[in-house]
Amino acid sequence: MRYDVITLFPELFAPFLQHGINRRAFESGLVEVRLWPLRDFAEGHYRRVDDRPFGGGPGMVMMAEPLARCWTAVCEQRVLQGAPDAPTVLFSPLGQRIDHALVSREAEGPGAILVCGRYEGIDQRFIDQCVDVQLSLGDFVLSGGELAAMALLDAVARLQPGVLNDAGSHQQDSFNPSLDGLLDCPHYTRPEVWSGPGGLSAVPDVLLSGHHAQIDRWRRDQRLAQSARWRPDLIDQARKAGGLTPADERTLASLDLTDRSKL
Repeated sequence: MRYDVITLFPELFAPFLQHGINRRAFESGLVEVRLWPLRDFAEGHYRRVDDRPFGGGPGMVMMAEPLARCWTAVCEQRVLQGAPDAPTVLFSPLGQRIDHALVSREAEGPGAILVCGRYEGIDQRFIDQCVDVQLSLGDFVLSGGELAAMALLDAVARLQPGVLNDAGSHQQDSFNPSLDGLLDCPHYTRPEVWSGPGGLSAVPDVLLSGHHAQIDRWRRDQRLAQSARWRPDLIDQARKAGGLTPADERTLASLDLTDRSKL
């Protein structure tokens, strides 16, 4: 799959693409990322890409023409190099919120042209003519689309075969259908007893027991508890999908959800 990223700040992507576990995906070509500096497609001595908004108001608006020239060049290169057709994605508060289901679909798709906006926004005419999909990280505003683009690329890359050391690792992630879309359980490692700022704290005995059935049940109960306390909507979704067993329902019925500090 191939992602073409239109951005004013391609240098922001360098450390992201060169470090961390997802480096395997990018260096191996499982996820190809090409950066397109928008100012290369602007005209004039100052390579201007923004201007004041019609109608007045604060901030600056990214101009349609440089974006369109860059977008056209991306599309032409993709055709010449035999890249598959892919949607043009703009990161925007208007967009669909990115979730695990969307990332899973992206991980099996052809990639996309990612448009990273800046300033007050993008000329609507470019959006109307060139953008297929708008996506959002959540109900907050960032300075630009670069962080959202990196978040999407990271989430897609880690789902590619061979990127994670354990091929089944992502199957235990929060929101994964293999866990009925629930949150993940708590995790522990050495030492067995830790002397922290709040005093001595031990690993739950069941995790040291070697009894795999009991460990699986404990982890399932913890996922149910985490989800019920922090994301009850995930419990509702799992219940509607028929993913909760009678044992799960007994666990949920026994929870004290009034004291969130105990989690």
